[in-house]
Amino acid sequence: MSRQVQGYVYLALAMLTVGSTVIASKLIASGLPPFGATALRFAIAFPVLLLLMRATGARLPKLSREDRLILLIQAGAGSVGYTTLLISGLSLTSAADAGVIIGTLPVVAAAISILMLRERPQRALLLAVALATAGVLSIAFTPDAAGGSLSGNALIFLAVICEGLFILLNKKLKTEIAPLAQSTLMTGIGFIVAAIPAIFEAPFAHDMSAGAVAAVVYYALVPTVGGFLLWYAGAERVSGTEAALFTALAPVSAVMLAFIILGEPVGLSQIAGIACVLAAVLGLAFAGNRTVKLAGGR
Repeated sequence: MSRQVQGYVYLALAMLTVGSTVIASKLIASGLPPFGATALRFAIAFPVLLLLMRATGARLPKLSREDRLILLIQAGAGSVGYTTLLISGLSLTSAADAGVIIGTLPVVAAAISILMLRERPQRALLLAVALATAGVLSIAFTPDAAGGSLSGNALIFLAVICEGLFILLNKKLKTEIAPLAQSTLMTGIGFIVAAIPAIFEAPFAHDMSAGAVAAVVYYALVPTVGGFLLWYAGAERVSGTEAALFTALAPVSAVMLAFIILGEPVGLSQIAGIACVLAAVLGLAFAGNRTVKLAGGR
């Protein structure tokens, strides 16, 4: 197997784990409160990432006060905000709908860059935004077709915006931070941020299901740690454009896993939505308008 093909396999598996976070979050939503589940996820993943840093000799760089503030906001939005909103939204809507909406992340991140960084949009980006919007609208106006809800879909979209802000804030960092070090920082800070509201949720007062706890452990070890390792192992073997194309697999895997594991029906609205989202992401990748960075946000 050539180095390039190895990269394709690693990237595909990484995006499969990203899509599986939707299924895990759906299971978590049925048995754990969102902040408690998020804090538990980071409590499991953080020591594993620390061990990886020690094994690889990775070090944390010296950070300015401004960079430390940015990292705190990043953890609040991309790590805690994304996960808690995803879990909360999936308590109301279907995993298939959530998979379509999460697929709009690359386009949403690019749109946020335009609005906040005053970047001049190209035609390809405007077309991608239009296609992604069409994809979301295709399920937004037919939420009851497959167990979805408008309020649940709105929470999922807010989660995507949080992750888009994470990507934008990453551009504001003045100090270059290695991917493993940044993922470890996001996980550690995310645990502290999530643990405070988790106390008020009184997670141990809830009837915690074994399935929900198992889903948190899976989320912490497979998508958070394993997905990170797979993504960067693949990204170093292929070009940036090739890596960007593989992000389109995340919504596809989410919808397919919702059908296979959860038994959710996949209707025409989801098929139309995912087709529009895929077209948007692929067009955006070919146009070279985004940089893929999978870090601690997911």
